[in-house]
Amino acid sequence: MSILVDSNTKVICQGLTGRQATYHARIALDRGTQLVGGVSPGKGGTEHLGLPVFNTVSEAVSATGADASTVFVPPAFAGRAMTEAIEAELDTVVCVTERVPILDMVRVRAALNHHPTTLIGPNCVGIITPGECLMGVMPSEVFVPGRIGIISRASTMLYEVAQQLTDADLGQSSAIGIGGDPIHGFSFVDALRCFAEDDATDAIVMVGEIGGEAEIAAADFINSSSVLGRSKPVVAWIGGQSAPEGRRMGHAGAIQRRGGASVADKKKALLAAGAVISESPMQIGQTVAEALTENV
Repeated sequence: MSILVDSNTKVICQGLTGRQATYHARIALDRGTQLVGGVSPGKGGTEHLGLPVFNTVSEAVSATGADASTVFVPPAFAGRAMTEAIEAELDTVVCVTERVPILDMVRVRAALNHHPTTLIGPNCVGIITPGECLMGVMPSEVFVPGRIGIISRASTMLYEVAQQLTDADLGQSSAIGIGGDPIHGFSFVDALRCFAEDDATDAIVMVGEIGGEAEIAAADFINSSSVLGRSKPVVAWIGGQSAPEGRRMGHAGAIQRRGGASVADKKKALLAAGAVISESPMQIGQTVAEALTENV
């Protein structure tokens, strides 16, 4: 099992004919993703990478039966692209685009209130179920099938955690980069809920960072769960412990604001909820292995 995507997921790529989309679509195809077509307005009726190209998402869905989309569209048009996919009621949409205007994301969030789509991103690396489906921009070679779920705001830390789990022969059930923008779709709580219900996930790694209250909300959810932190361990690491107040750390949402939840506050809340805290990013894999042993 996995969460959100698997070998049956039929994926289209919005912006398929662009350079970055072409590069990552080839990787997705090589990793077994059922990529069935692309959307590039004005290029409908052509082919790219041996796949049909359509002018609109609705045309692509009608012709291919797609139920998911990866969005590789420039920032100025990404909001509309996400909304188009949401209005087509695709099950899962991943937007990797960075610097999507805030007002555009407000409109996207409004669209999500009226449709059943799960949106991951924007400004994210996407989701992977190793050996089955890759939607996004992940270095897929560090992932192998396993039973540990990963949720991360930071992209490179997701890769680091995956490599540690692979080296420890634990692997991953699914791994999700939820992105670091202040307004986004899929959250820590959403991912924790999915992994809690997934029988093929034995433990979860959660990688947070400074900025916002998402990790506090995650701690509250773990505390309320009858599974998480108990029969299913949650290992957490929070980045940005040494960040000066007011310093933004790469992501628009990762800024330590006066009066906001600090790294110490987040770690304290997660620890109180039953999560296991890894004090070093280089010990996350080891901490997961130890948590699983203690839970036997």
